[in-house]
Amino acid sequence: MPARYSKTPENPTKSVCAKGSNLRVHFKNTRETAQAIKGMKIRKAQKYLKDVMEKKQAVPFRRYNGGIGRKAQGKMHPCHNGQAGWPKKSAEFLLNLLKNAEANAEVKGLDLDLLKIVHVQVNRAPKMRRRTYRAHGRIGPYMTSPSHIELILTEKEEDVKKPDPKSKAGSTQTAVSSGTEVKKIAN
Repeated sequence: MPARYSKTPENPTKSVCAKGSNLRVHFKNTRETAQAIKGMKIRKAQKYLKDVMEKKQAVPFRRYNGGIGRKAQGKMHPCHNGQAGWPKKSAEFLLNLLKNAEANAEVKGLDLDLLKIVHVQVNRAPKMRRRTYRAHGRIGPYMTSPSHIELILTEKEEDVKKPDPKSKAGSTQTAVSSGTEVKKIAN
C-alpha cells in the first residue's frame, strides 16, 4: 500500500514525495526547522541545513519559542525577536529526507536544480514512555516527543517575465489629452 500524504501535489508527474514516520527527533525543533526550509530550492535547503549543523546559520523559532534565547544570527530572520537555535538532530533528519526525495527525483528523471519544497508537514507521533525516579520513592514519566515528517517537492518552471508593453515596435498608442483622443504611431 503506498504511503498516504496529507496533500496531493498539483502535478504528480513533476513532483516527488518523501516521508518519515515515528522518527525519534523532537517535534517542536523539527517543526521550526521544517518551516525554515519551506519554499526553498533543494540545493539551497541542503546547504542551509548543513550550515545549521555547523552553527553557521540559525533556525528562527517562531511558534515554539518558550525559553529559546536570542542569538546574533537570529537577526537574519526578521519578525521573531531574534529567537533562534541550531537544532542539529532535526537538521540531520530533514537532510536525510531531502536526500531520499532527491533519489526519488532521479528515478523520475526530474531536474534537481529546479526542485522546490512546496509542502512540509511535521506532526506529533505517539509519545514513547520511560520512567524517572523521583524523591520519596515515587516514579515520574520520562516521555519522548517523536515526529512524523512529510515533504513534497515540485519541479518549478523558470519564470518568464512579462514583456514591457511600451517596447512593442510598430504598434499604435493612444493618448488622451483634455477629452480628445490623439493617435500616435510608434517608429
